[in-house]
Amino acid sequence: MASYISLLTATDARSHVHLIIGSNPLAAARCGQSLSAGANPILLAPETTELYYALQKRVDDGEVNWIKEKFREEHLFTLGREEIEHVVDAVFVTSGPREPLSARISSLCKRNRIPVNVVDAPQLCSFSLLSTHVDGPLQIGITTNGRGCKLASRIRREVAASLPPNLGSACLRLGDVRRKIQEEDHLLHMALADGDDVDDSIDQSANFNKLVTEADLDVAKNRRMRWLSQICEYWPLKRLAAITDEDVSNILKSYDDLGPSNSIGKPPSPNNATNRGRIILAGSGPGHPDLLTRATHKAIQNADLVLADKLVPAGVLDLIPRRTPVHIARKFPGNADAAQDELQELAIAGVREGKTVLRLKQGDPYIYGRGGEEVAYFRAHGLGDKVVVLPGVTSALSAPLFAAIPPTQRDVADQVLVCTGTGKKGKAPAPPEYVASRTVVFLMALHRISGLVGELTEPLESEKQDSENGDRIHKRTLWPRNTPCAVIERASCPDQRVIRTTLDRVVEAIEQEGSRPPGLLVVGRACEFLNKPEKGRAWSVEEGFRGLEFALDGLDLGA
Repeated sequence: MASYISLLTATDARSHVHLIIGSNPLAAARCGQSLSAGANPILLAPETTELYYALQKRVDDGEVNWIKEKFREEHLFTLGREEIEHVVDAVFVTSGPREPLSARISSLCKRNRIPVNVVDAPQLCSFSLLSTHVDGPLQIGITTNGRGCKLASRIRREVAASLPPNLGSACLRLGDVRRKIQEEDHLLHMALADGDDVDDSIDQSANFNKLVTEADLDVAKNRRMRWLSQICEYWPLKRLAAITDEDVSNILKSYDDLGPSNSIGKPPSPNNATNRGRIILAGSGPGHPDLLTRATHKAIQNADLVLADKLVPAGVLDLIPRRTPVHIARKFPGNADAAQDELQELAIAGVREGKTVLRLKQGDPYIYGRGGEEVAYFRAHGLGDKVVVLPGVTSALSAPLFAAIPPTQRDVADQVLVCTGTGKKGKAPAPPEYVASRTVVFLMALHRISGLVGELTEPLESEKQDSENGDRIHKRTLWPRNTPCAVIERASCPDQRVIRTTLDRVVEAIEQEGSRPPGLLVVGRACEFLNKPEKGRAWSVEEGFRGLEFALDGLDLGA
């Protein structure tokens, strides 16, 4: 039998008519599920049938309409909603596959494209119900596609137990925030675009006569929604589950309102608290908490305030003691500088209050982590002697390792180049030339992968012009389009993914497989040394991280 997977969907069943055939406990459960989804369950069973007590109670309470008849074909086409010509929306058969009526009902439903579910009979079903965990608006469904309902139930319990409490409430609250942002930003856009559309009850704002450009409109319209998207993507689930009204207020707060910290520029406090304060810039490594240095782990445990980059993974943030305040950078495209300024001001304010402030960064602070900028900033504010920098394992070297790519390999690659794929203010940096024995690791490149591939494999416009003008310049060697490469995303995290391909197919691969930030691109022959490409395949995808899963005399480094 050929293997298959189901197409999982979420159905808005409000006001639908569900025909439930049977009188047993399962029929009662199906009625309950139907009611929970906002549908109208109709029970079909002969009048002489003794109903399960919970089912009888629902009938007595008026929640379920009991049609006291045996099944007839016309029931499928007369009991439904008027707007769909009285065809029922779905049929649930609870008597099992051994009952001859089950096969007949299934055949009728499939022939007329009516969704049908028959208990314990996947071959008779056109849809199945998942083993579901429900927490407010949050629903998580598990299916084994007919291979075992008990197993699905066990997996569902395990998944639900791993989730932080109150996650459903967080979904509800964040959903409300999203709706408010959409409503308020729409009104703001209208106000900025045309002052006549402002509510008459509102006084003119200070921005009434301000020149408004299209860029202003776009920024005002999208800033908070992009920030909310970053929160949902990068905040640890525990942090999301504990989101407060104050957090919501901060989300809704526009960056126009962010002024410098009150502590910036003030002289040290009379009690000389600054003498006790300090700033620690620490790298948290590529993602897995076991890859932290002991020094950084000690700093996490003893800090008074943690200022974390948004890419620091949940496994590392979970190590922060509950008592310690945590501020996660509000960075998103177009707002990096404002968020950076905010973190630096918070750090200085903390030091002047005598606190140990931990600036927690992903990877290594000095490898595209803006660590040097921050040290210079703190020195400029007279706090150079308060700064300690701790190294971290950079993803530029560890990610290739976890993807089974040796950046240096005898007779293959004798040099490694670490580059950024995006320069300051989003500009494209100068592309490196092709060297056959070189492995290049590009950080911050996947969001502009198409442009990067073009710059590596084709002459730049400036190079074309110099050539046409006859200028004698060194001609950059272009990268062959069939050069092996690998995209490594969320290295060392449980959802690590590696896409192995070539430069001429990597753009298509990312477009088809989607993005899972943060990620990097490795280019060079070393990508294929331990991973020979399969003939006929443009790319391959590997899911999951198992780099620390081995045991030696009872020692499990992945624990």
